Amino acid sequence: MRKIEHIGIAVRDLDESEKLFSLLLGAEPYKREHVESQEVMTSFFRLGNNKIELLQATSEQSVITKFLDKKGPGFHHVAYAVGDIRKEMKRLKEQGFQLLNEGPVKGADNKIVCFLHPRDTNGILIELVQEA
Repeated sequence: MRKIEHIGIAVRDLDESEKLFSLLLGAEPYKREHVESQEVMTSFFRLGNNKIELLQATSEQSVITKFLDKKGPGFHHVAYAVGDIRKEMKRLKEQGFQLLNEGPVKGADNKIVCFLHPRDTNGILIELVQEA
């Protein structure tokens, strides 16, 4: 893993959350994107080399809907940039981590992604991301 790529935050209302985070961070979001494969609308903020991703569900079946119903809005995941996602997935699977995806899937911000089950990572949802 190369670096923390972004921090994901689950929100109920993307418009209101963008206003809140714009005031908090003193910066405007640089990108909004609908990610059909994850059934979410995302909004990204950049602070130097760091990014924050806000995630709003676009359907009742979205994992974000389920997350919000169970835990409410807040910290959702930490994403790590990797050079070769398939190689990293293989390595982690061999180490006993449960992958939530059989292979990389299309993610936001021109990335391919894979998630690790939080029960194997001290309760933190981990996302591996690679440039598409």
